[in-house]
Amino acid sequence: MGYRPPWWLPGGNAQTIWGALRARRHFGPAPQWRRERWTTPDGDFIDVDHATHQAGAGAPLIVLFHGLEGSSASQYAIAFADFAAERGVALAVPHFRGCSGELNLAPRAYHSGDFEEVDWMLRRFAAQHPSRPLLAVGVSLGGNALMRWAGEMGHSASAVVRAVASVCSPLDLAAGGHAIGRGFNRLVYTRMFLSSMVPKALRKLEQHPGLFDAHALRAARDLYTFDNLFTAPLHGFRDTEDYWERASAKPVLPAIRVPALALNALNDPFVPAHSLPRPGEVGHHVQLWQPAWGGHVGFPCADARSRLPGHVRRMPEAVGGWLLSQV
Repeated sequence: MGYRPPWWLPGGNAQTIWGALRARRHFGPAPQWRRERWTTPDGDFIDVDHATHQAGAGAPLIVLFHGLEGSSASQYAIAFADFAAERGVALAVPHFRGCSGELNLAPRAYHSGDFEEVDWMLRRFAAQHPSRPLLAVGVSLGGNALMRWAGEMGHSASAVVRAVASVCSPLDLAAGGHAIGRGFNRLVYTRMFLSSMVPKALRKLEQHPGLFDAHALRAARDLYTFDNLFTAPLHGFRDTEDYWERASAKPVLPAIRVPALALNALNDPFVPAHSLPRPGEVGHHVQLWQPAWGGHVGFPCADARSRLPGHVRRMPEAVGGWLLSQV
């Protein structure tokens, strides 16, 4: 992916924050969504938002897995929907449990290595849309889970999808987890995530009393502590270290047997460049795009259509175009 930021956004934090909060997300009309509720095999539910623009009966379907505390309202989901409308392809955003605006029912939430949930979702999409080639992209947390799925499935993934892509995903969860817990990241990004994650966890405790220590969770000031108290034990991991090790996608990248793309900016404040996979650490089905700039799911641009505040359509155009080239 060839990308250079505007001169007025010189660093990873600026590219991340401006892309998320100020940049234009769509060139066409604002995407509209049709929501569908799916009952999960364990009796819980997830909500799937389908973009309502016109797409041909046999056009590809792009399934987008959002990031931590993301949704179809995230800037990248809107930008991908705009790209899909422009190209005439279908797009759907399945929400991980508890991320659609309504708390899920089961004594669990979602996590970075939730490849079993990804498998169930993708197979249901494939069954519902047999005439559409299925493509999948995951952003940040969703990308790690998707790539973990592709590695775990090996050759059998090709019976479900044509290609997969991850965007700014912490494929080494320990490296990303430690990075977001330090300095500016801790003050800004960690605080932002915990501001929604802690209240949702406490509501989960109201559903299922005794699930975890409420006092300790309220005192959590970093994601390491939150994961140790909530994410890890609720999803079958011993502790945070066990969760980060077992859920990371990086060790299974050599096992991927469908076309796969991993896009990571080298100046991503969440994902240290030293932790990114190198060509010798992935199989020949995996392409690595590692531009110098972009921040975390930022990649803001300025052009004739959108000067200030710029736009975030460059990444969906590049990643979505690559996915469509695999059909």
